[in-house]
Amino acid sequence: MPKARKAAGKNNKQESIEATLWQSADKLRKNMDAAEYKHVVLGLIFLKYISDAFEVLHSKLVSGKGEYEGADPEDPNEYTAEKVFFVPPVACWKYGIPPAGNANYAWIQHFIYHMSPTNGMAGFVLAKGSLTSKTNAEGETRKAIIEAGILDCIVNLPAKLFLNTQIPACLWFLSRRKEGRLDKVLFIDARNLGYLINRRTKDFTDEDLAKITETYHHWHNKTNHYEDVPGFCKSVSLAEIREKDYVLTPGRYIGLPEDEDDFDFAERFGKLKVELDGQMKEEVRLNALILENLGKVKLG
Repeated sequence: MPKARKAAGKNNKQESIEATLWQSADKLRKNMDAAEYKHVVLGLIFLKYISDAFEVLHSKLVSGKGEYEGADPEDPNEYTAEKVFFVPPVACWKYGIPPAGNANYAWIQHFIYHMSPTNGMAGFVLAKGSLTSKTNAEGETRKAIIEAGILDCIVNLPAKLFLNTQIPACLWFLSRRKEGRLDKVLFIDARNLGYLINRRTKDFTDEDLAKITETYHHWHNKTNHYEDVPGFCKSVSLAEIREKDYVLTPGRYIGLPEDEDDFDFAERFGKLKVELDGQMKEEVRLNALILENLGKVKLG
C-alpha cells in the first residue's frame, strides 16, 4: 500500500477516535455551555496532572535510591530542578490525594473547592463504589470529608437508570448550610422506586421524584414533616457513621421496611426445608429413571 494511503488511513482512524471522545464529552456536559465546560474539565485535568507528577517524583525522593540518594522529599527545590510543581500536603487536595486510576474523589474535592464558604451547596452523581471504596486511601479521604461536616445527604439509586452505563450510581449532596445538623447525614434508599421502560432502562415517576425531593427538603429545612421511614430514609448521627467505619451505603443505616420487620425466620426456614426435601426426593426419582432408560439402550 502506498505511504500516502497508509498515512490517510492512520489520520482517519485518529480523527475517528477524536470524534468519539468529543461526542462523549459533549454528552457529559449536557446543557452546560461548551466554553464553561472546558474551564471545569481542563482545570481538573491540570490539577490531576501536577498531582500525579508530584507523587511519582516524591516516591523516588523518599526511596533515596541512585541519583536521589540524600535528597529531601520536602524540599521544593528538588521538584523545581526536575521541572515538577511542588505540591504541599494541603495544596490541591485538601481532604486527600485521589488515586491515579479513579477520579471520584478528585471530582468531589473539585466541587467542594468551588462551593461558597458560607452557604455553598453541591449535588452530583457518582458511581456507587464511591460510598465504600477504601483502596488507595479513598477511605481516609471520605472520612475527612465526613468529619468536616459538609456531607448532607446520600441517595442510593436503582439500577438501569442511565442509558450510557450499567454501573450502579448514587447521589451526593454537600452543604455548608447545616446549622444544627453538623453531626447529621440523611440517607435515602431509592433502589425500589421507579418503573421499567424496557428490559434495559428504568425511570422515575413524578411521584417517585416528589417523594425523594420532599424528603430531602423537609429534612434539610428542619420542618415538622420529616420523619425516618424504615427501608427508605433515616437521619443518621456522625457517631453511627464512625461506628460503621465511614461506609456510606444507605442500606447499612436505614434497615428494613415495616412490612419486612415481621419476618418470621422459623416459619420461613420450615417452608424452605419442606421445599428442599421435596426437591431431593424428586432428584432420587429422576436419577432412577435415567438409569432405567440407560439400561434400555442397546449397543452394537
